[in-house]
Amino acid sequence: MFIDIAKIRLKAGKGGDGAVAFRREKYEPSGGPYGGDGGDGGSIIFQVDQGLKTLMDFKYKRVYKAEDGENGKTKKQYGKNGKDLILRIPPGTVVKDVKTGGVIIDFKDKDESFVIARGGRGGKGNAKFATSTRQAPRFSEAGEKGEEIEVILELKLLADVGLVGFPNVGKSTLLSMMSAAKPKIANYHFTTLKPNLGVVRVDEGKSFVIADIPGLIEGAHEGAGLGHEFLRHVERTRLIVHIIDASGIEGRNPLDDFYKINEELKKYNPRLSTKPQIVVANKKDIDTWNEGYKILKEKLEKEGYMVFPISAATGEGVDKLKYIIWEELSKIEADYETFDEVVEFKKKEEKEEIIVKLEEGKFIVEGAFIEKLVYSTNFDDLDSLRYFQNILIKKGIVEKLKNLGIEENDTVYICGFEFEFFE
Repeated sequence: MFIDIAKIRLKAGKGGDGAVAFRREKYEPSGGPYGGDGGDGGSIIFQVDQGLKTLMDFKYKRVYKAEDGENGKTKKQYGKNGKDLILRIPPGTVVKDVKTGGVIIDFKDKDESFVIARGGRGGKGNAKFATSTRQAPRFSEAGEKGEEIEVILELKLLADVGLVGFPNVGKSTLLSMMSAAKPKIANYHFTTLKPNLGVVRVDEGKSFVIADIPGLIEGAHEGAGLGHEFLRHVERTRLIVHIIDASGIEGRNPLDDFYKINEELKKYNPRLSTKPQIVVANKKDIDTWNEGYKILKEKLEKEGYMVFPISAATGEGVDKLKYIIWEELSKIEADYETFDEVVEFKKKEEKEEIIVKLEEGKFIVEGAFIEKLVYSTNFDDLDSLRYFQNILIKKGIVEKLKNLGIEENDTVYICGFEFEFFE
């Protein structure tokens, strides 16, 4: 089974919380803060694996989470960092952000890797909050949350040559004759439901990758038939080999077939129609082939296309076609860019966003930074409470509340907790 698109949710690991601890050892009467920092959360990393050919694994598992960092320990011991989660993907995979549709990264190179979601940083232990005026802090810092993102994975084949054409025109047969690939072949439409790859050896040190891509029908650019599944894979190819049933044995006009296929390519993306193309008039072994071939050759060669006669069934002309394709490929510079609209992807800014608002008569303060601060504060400890208040002043939160009209003894809602305001 060939899976070429998958939607998954990723969540990096949370950083471990800092520890609150004090040194109590013999001959150490002064003691002092002794809590260590929490470990960093694990990140999620995409890694290209040349051995993979599908996105099959991502069909059955849709949510991936990296390991959380370990909490800090006493004796100023750091918590262990969470393990990174490495997700292996085939080359040719494009990663898109679900929210924006923007391309985050396009994997084309061997062993390429990318950190898609970073783990949260570990929180500081109470030993880090000791100062000359605060010698025994009874609070620590909470670990940060890991990044979360939902992405779409699209696999687009990295093939040099793409075989295109209507269903049942002989693409799979040609692939089997030119390479060692063994695609399913039968005399009915859509025998090929997944792209088949084959390596074609021309001579010593000369070879290319050819893809038999699922058959195309009218309306494919709108998703009809195998539509987008077909067209997605044409984008990567350097050269299009357009197979036409010149015999017209199925009742279609060979010349009409050519224009219809190219119209579908153009409607999907105009840049596809500019790719170099060789026209192959197949089924030479059938009596009605001559008439169709003459029409194709007379019309299309005037338009600058090379029309090449073969019989994929008998092998006539196939070896010569291999050399023709190799010669054409040698003139074309390798370019595996896709035609996705470029939308700049921006990860969430690493700024301490703090929201202060008056809503339905309630003063509300919220945001990831404040949530972390509240979680880290020991409200039973004077030093911890004073640190909390100083941060509110330092970050301008108190000033913003005053600007909103807050008065003494008014209630402030901070991340779901109620506080009484006073100066």
